[in-house]
Amino acid sequence: MDGLILLRPWWLLALLPLAGLVLMRLARSPDAGGWEGVMPREMLRAMQALGHLGGRQPLWMRLLVPLALAVLICGLAGPALPRTDAPVLAQADAVVLAVDLSPSVAQGAGLDQAKIAAAGLAQGLSGRPVGLILYGGEAFTASAPTLDIATLQTQIGVLDADTMPGKGSRPAAAIGMATQMLAGLPRADLVLISDGGGVDSQALAEADRLAGQGVRISALRLDGRAADAPPPPAPDTLDRLLRGGEAASWDQSDRLAARLMRSGGSVRDPVLQALQYRDLGPWLAMLALPALLVMLRRLE
Repeated sequence: MDGLILLRPWWLLALLPLAGLVLMRLARSPDAGGWEGVMPREMLRAMQALGHLGGRQPLWMRLLVPLALAVLICGLAGPALPRTDAPVLAQADAVVLAVDLSPSVAQGAGLDQAKIAAAGLAQGLSGRPVGLILYGGEAFTASAPTLDIATLQTQIGVLDADTMPGKGSRPAAAIGMATQMLAGLPRADLVLISDGGGVDSQALAEADRLAGQGVRISALRLDGRAADAPPPPAPDTLDRLLRGGEAASWDQSDRLAARLMRSGGSVRDPVLQALQYRDLGPWLAMLALPALLVMLRRLE
């Protein structure tokens, strides 16, 4: 079943001793509760004929208890499916991608580079909520942090030169918007995907403010500029915005995604994980009720 996980997989280890108990029960279950070892055969048959001693239990009856326990253990392991209605508050470890769509990028080869880099990062960060900010002269939120990576990639795929109105490049606006979006999260990252244009004192101040919230800032450099764009900034311009993260080329998004996953995204809050999945364990445990009811009927 697609997306099925186990919230508490260690419970499955209990199936090993249970399997040993089943083998012992099948191997050592006597015909008459052990009396056949101490009574003469004629007396044993007479006692069974009078109804004082039963014969060997059917196999299905001897397996009722192990079967009920196995079902309960599987239920305790917590089989779960992703929730389509997962609440928005399950956004710890969020990553926000800030994509530069200023004319120097959007009207040149940098547009395809930015789309490839953003889509690759979103795919590589599967398991962490990913948000999307687009900026040029202003910044706009395209998507709040979400676990629906397929929808996010669709949004990235339709970006073009006309997506952002106006001119200019203001990474300060994108970083300021990320500051609001990531406020209060225990761990978060911002990744700038840009050619480095527009980095000024205001952008540096916004980066310091965001880093003060505990958010790391990384970057992917674009090198495909529009033909009529101004001269490119110095290669290390984008590095001035880094805060605890690293900078890499746009075609190294997989390497950056792997580092971001190792350094924070792999640590999951169990409470938030429970909110993101629908636990099927209680329903599975209910399948043990028929076996338990048969056992209770035998005790009457």
